[in-house]
Amino acid sequence: MPAAAPVEGGRSPIPSAGLGAPLISAPSPGKRAPGLANASSPPLAPTATDSRHTDAYYETKGMVFGALIEAIDLAQLAKLDADSAREEIRDIVNEIIAIKAIVMSISEQEELLDDICNDVLGYGPLEPLLARDDIADIMVNGSGTTYIEVQGKIQKTGIRFRDNQQLLNICQRIVSQIGRRVDESSPICDARLPDGSRVNVIVPPLAIDGPALTIRKFKKDKLTLEQLVRYGTITPEGAEILKVLGRCRVNTIVSGGTGSGKTTLLNCLTRYIDDDERIITCEDAAELQLQQPHAVRLETRPPNLEGEGQITMRDLVRNCLRMRPERIIVGEVRGPEAFDLLQAMNTGHDGSMGTLHANSPREALSRIESMITMGGYALPSRTIREMICGSIDVVIQGARLRDGSRRITHITEVVGMEGDVITTQDLFVYDLLGEDAHGNIVGRHRSTGIGRPRFWERARYYGEEQRLAAALDAAEHANETGRA
Repeated sequence: MPAAAPVEGGRSPIPSAGLGAPLISAPSPGKRAPGLANASSPPLAPTATDSRHTDAYYETKGMVFGALIEAIDLAQLAKLDADSAREEIRDIVNEIIAIKAIVMSISEQEELLDDICNDVLGYGPLEPLLARDDIADIMVNGSGTTYIEVQGKIQKTGIRFRDNQQLLNICQRIVSQIGRRVDESSPICDARLPDGSRVNVIVPPLAIDGPALTIRKFKKDKLTLEQLVRYGTITPEGAEILKVLGRCRVNTIVSGGTGSGKTTLLNCLTRYIDDDERIITCEDAAELQLQQPHAVRLETRPPNLEGEGQITMRDLVRNCLRMRPERIIVGEVRGPEAFDLLQAMNTGHDGSMGTLHANSPREALSRIESMITMGGYALPSRTIREMICGSIDVVIQGARLRDGSRRITHITEVVGMEGDVITTQDLFVYDLLGEDAHGNIVGRHRSTGIGRPRFWERARYYGEEQRLAAALDAAEHANETGRA
């Protein structure tokens, strides 16, 4: 790759917000490095301006970056692991600084080294955001605008890219790591980062104002039900009920809106699956983080350039049935695969789970019926509803409230049919009481007083009857204490 060409005043046309962008702290040099994607893809050039650095900084950076590209052997660099490649680049950059007699403070030199390493090896200006563990979502709306979500609230950052082409290069680098592509002929792509974070990319001509990149980040320390209790997402008694559901192989659907914590809750539930059970997961982009040793992860595949080779979610779920699964977990049910998942739940694969988008437990059941109908099955409505009742035991509803907090609002059992209507009963619900002086939502979880859920016998079969009874009694006692 040729060196960056200077423009007026000797400044590089490709300056970088890099590690000096507002709101962002610089990660240490040896930290996270996603590694090289393709040896053939060019390294990411330095990017747009940042008020915390002077023009001299960017002039120096452009000169050092250009000299680095001339001096480095990209083919040899691609053979090194991420840490070794980072050290090699740092050594070369230090030599360039010494040879050109560039005067910089130690802190400026460290920032320059980190910035250039991120541009060559990583995801450029996104690196500082990816290094922060408090960020839940990163939303890039074209080259000039980047938003993040922190503690449920969206805020704008000072991160910018040189132009849309550089943003597209970063998007291509991300998706190429899992063998996918994004360009004008295939402008939509779902992918994941090495840590499992979910990535969605949509590029022109579909994205009018330039590539749109959305990253749903996962915390490095996986959330547990105990942490959800501390955050107020669920009560201790409700958490005990969820543990029993996970342990006793109850067929469960986790429902909620976008960003309501469905995947996080599903990860929490899977922690209580026995280690000797064979689990198979099916996802569009693998993001579930199972702890069990006997787990097989499957991922869909988009069509190739010729429009062939596509593997859909339904293909994966149907293939699961031939893989001797004990539990099937579908990352997100959104189409005809709902029929195959219900079939699996109803034919000996107890404890299967899935997530879907819906605003209430009853709406979740209606959506499953709609998905099956859209799949082209000419079945009577009553037959589909009977299949749903015979397959799904519990629906857990999550929600993100307007103050950014996340709550489990319903734990609902599917009881049966009355005529042509599916009947349900709530075990736990979340009541909104108002808001405090700081605008935070005030509410409380309460038990509905159901003393013997429909899955009681299943809990007895797995030796969890006493635990279930104690949780229900404690929840009822908490209700009386709250009323008093």
